[in-house]
Amino acid sequence: MRVKDENKEQSIRQKALKMIVKEGFDGFSMQKLAKAADISPATIYIYFKDREDLILQIFLSETGKMSTATLKGFDPNMAFSEGLKIQWMNRAKYCMKHPLEVEFLEKMRHSHLYQKSLNLMGDDFRNIMKEFVHNAIDRNELVKVPLEVYWSVAFAPLYNLVKFHMLGTSVGGHKFSLNNEVMENTLELVLKALKP
Repeated sequence: MRVKDENKEQSIRQKALKMIVKEGFDGFSMQKLAKAADISPATIYIYFKDREDLILQIFLSETGKMSTATLKGFDPNMAFSEGLKIQWMNRAKYCMKHPLEVEFLEKMRHSHLYQKSLNLMGDDFRNIMKEFVHNAIDRNELVKVPLEVYWSVAFAPLYNLVKFHMLGTSVGGHKFSLNNEVMENTLELVLKALKP
C-alpha cells in the first residue's frame, strides 16, 4: 500500500476544483483530472474512493473554511445588527479572496450532490447561526420569518453585491467596485427590513 502524500492530495483537490468551476460537473472525470494533474488515475484512488467522494470531500473542506472565516470575531450572543455586520464583512472578504472556491460552492448548490453534501456536514455552524437568530428574536431585534425569507433578506443582497464586484459591472453594465460605504448602506436597509 502506498503512503499518502498530503501535498499530492491537496494538489489533486485544487486541480479538481478548478476543472469543476471551468467545465462543470458533466465535464469532470477522473481520467481528465489525472491527465491535467499529470498523474495516473490509480494515484487519485489512493486518496478518494471515487469521483463523488472527491467532490464531496472538496465541498466539506471548502465549506469548513468559509464557515470558519464567517465566524471570525462573531458571537451568537451579539446584538443582531453587530453580529450581522461582522458576518457580512467576513463573508464579503472571504468571497473576494477566494472567488474560485466560492464559485465551486455555488455550483454544488445547484448540483444533484447538494442534498447529500448537506447531510455530511456537521451541525456546528448551523447551530451557531440558529442560536444567533433565536437570540435576536427573543430580544425583539429580529422579525420572526421562515428561514428562506430570513436568508433571502439577510444575505442575498450581500452576495449580489459581491457578484457585481467580481464582474466589475452591475446592472446595465455600469462599472462597480464594492466598498465599505456601499456595503454599510445596503446593510442598513437590510437591518430595517428585518426589524419587528
